[in-house]
Amino acid sequence: MPNLRIKIMTDKIKVEMEFSIHASPSMIFQYLTTPSGLSGWFADDVNSRGKLYTFIWDGAEEKARISSKKDGKRVKYRWLDDDDKETGTYFEFNIVVDELTKDVSLMITDFCDEDEEEETRMLWENQIGDLKHTIGAS
Repeated sequence: MPNLRIKIMTDKIKVEMEFSIHASPSMIFQYLTTPSGLSGWFADDVNSRGKLYTFIWDGAEEKARISSKKDGKRVKYRWLDDDDKETGTYFEFNIVVDELTKDVSLMITDFCDEDEEEETRMLWENQIGDLKHTIGAS
C-alpha cells in the first residue's frame, strides 16, 4: 500500500483536490477523524490524545493537531514539529454534498514542495482509492 509521507518544511505550495465518493457524509467523516478510521486507509497506525494525533508510516511518526472541526463536514489537521509546535502547514478534509444531485465529494487541501505536486496528487489518489475500498464505495 502506498504511504502518504509528510515532510515538514517551510516553503510549500497549496494543493487542492476533489474526489467523488459514493457514501454518506457521516460514514466518511468517521474515517477522517477517528484513529481506527484513519489507520484503515491513511496511515499504518494512528493514535490520538484529545486533539493531538500521531500518524505512523513504516515506523516513523508525524504529529498533527486538529485545529478546526465541524462534525460531519470538515476537519483540519495542523502539522507539528518535534517540539509539538505548529509548522504552518496543514491538511484538511471537507465533505461537500451537492444540493441538487446529492452527490458527495471529498475536498482535500494539502501542501507540498513545488516539484512534488504531481507525486502528492498521485499519493492522494491512491490513498482515496484505499478509503473508497475500505468503506465499500469503490
